[in-house]
Amino acid sequence: MFQIQIPSLRPMTTAHLAQTMTLLSMTSVELAQKIEAELANNPALELVEERRCPSCGRVLRDPGPCPICSRPHGDSSSPIVFVSARSDFYQPGAGPMSGHGQDLVPDEYMSASEDLPTYILRQIAPELQPTERNIAAHILTSLNEDGLLSIPIEEISHYQHVPAERVIEVVRLIQRADPLGCGSENVQQALLAQIEILSETRPVPELARAAIEQGFKHLSRRQYSELANILQISRSEAEGIAQFISDNLYPFPARAHWGDIRHGEESAPAVYHQPDIVISRLKSQTGSPLVVEILMPLYGTLQVNPAFQKEISRIHDELKEKWKLSLEQANLLIKCIQQRNNIVQRLLEYLAIHQRDFILNGDQYLKPLTRAQVAETLEVHESTISRAVSSKTAQLPSGRIVPLEMFFDRSLHIRATLRSIIAQENRALTDTQLANLLAKQGYPIARRTVAKYRAMEGILPANLRRTTPA
Repeated sequence: MFQIQIPSLRPMTTAHLAQTMTLLSMTSVELAQKIEAELANNPALELVEERRCPSCGRVLRDPGPCPICSRPHGDSSSPIVFVSARSDFYQPGAGPMSGHGQDLVPDEYMSASEDLPTYILRQIAPELQPTERNIAAHILTSLNEDGLLSIPIEEISHYQHVPAERVIEVVRLIQRADPLGCGSENVQQALLAQIEILSETRPVPELARAAIEQGFKHLSRRQYSELANILQISRSEAEGIAQFISDNLYPFPARAHWGDIRHGEESAPAVYHQPDIVISRLKSQTGSPLVVEILMPLYGTLQVNPAFQKEISRIHDELKEKWKLSLEQANLLIKCIQQRNNIVQRLLEYLAIHQRDFILNGDQYLKPLTRAQVAETLEVHESTISRAVSSKTAQLPSGRIVPLEMFFDRSLHIRATLRSIIAQENRALTDTQLANLLAKQGYPIARRTVAKYRAMEGILPANLRRTTPA
């Protein structure tokens, strides 16, 4: 459909960058609506009814994907990543790739419309005492858009007729739910809560907590020399601590990636009926490369109308500027779509290599991965990766459709192991026992974290689970 732009080192203009980022955050359905609106409003833009490869621009005479772009390149295990028109994918018998011409498997993972208070309450409910439920509800409904507490703890204490210490206990429980740090009174407290929880599962720089407690002002202003003086370390060590905090902690917890919702926007959640990306295997043999098809929404080639371009030199001056503007907008849209395709292709190639075991074998094989790591490898800004992942779905070789954000879920493999342990138990194991078993499998997490993950998976506490005699 659309020709892919060859990667260039030339910087994009502000207009080019802004529109590319907007298009990057769109799903294939939203992109189709955007293109159709531009075709209706801009006479300089046209969609030619022909079959061209979206990546290389070759005219395609036979059904199915481009025979050049969709064939293996280099290493036999390297993924094959290319852009394919959605009509090609859904056309029966449309090519040699597994999955073509087949109906999509009904998705068991549909996103639900769930706000942040409900999402957190569902996680902490098993640990709340009956008398604490009203306190938790009061706290959660008092969170601002950043996930921070908008009213003083003393006010909640007075209203609920309980000691402030009781409210603080519930706040600490909320802070440990996903997304970490919600319910904190300020950004500094949110970061401290996150680093405390993070230290239970992975190594944390020794002075990271001190940097937040003692040098928060300098940390937020990137005054690394002053921070180094406070902590009595070198500037390079201070920069390393600051980088760790930037990569792993969120100052505004509610703006982090939680659940399957598109945060910060008032939009209806997506329902996963049709994917934006289809991942399959080239052959059924072990070690065969993965095939990643990025589905584009429309059939045909988007281009500038040559007749319109030719007529510009013949029209009156009063219309010429208006026509030139239309021409510029058409060219800009085409270039931005090409840039969008390039970014998504590079991202999917990286994910197909890094998360191959997860794609083929399931949740337990997901490797912990952050957007910051991918951004560094691809040499783009972290926000670019976030936009590329936002609201998009991928169909795995099993037929399961998952949100692309799942590739970055740092607790999914632990939750999958937890599900497996509980599924095999002969008697109901307590959260402490589950924590011990997980630690033996290489996941040293606290009992409270086990309870949180269990609640996220919808698994009842030990005293409520059905058991069979040993």
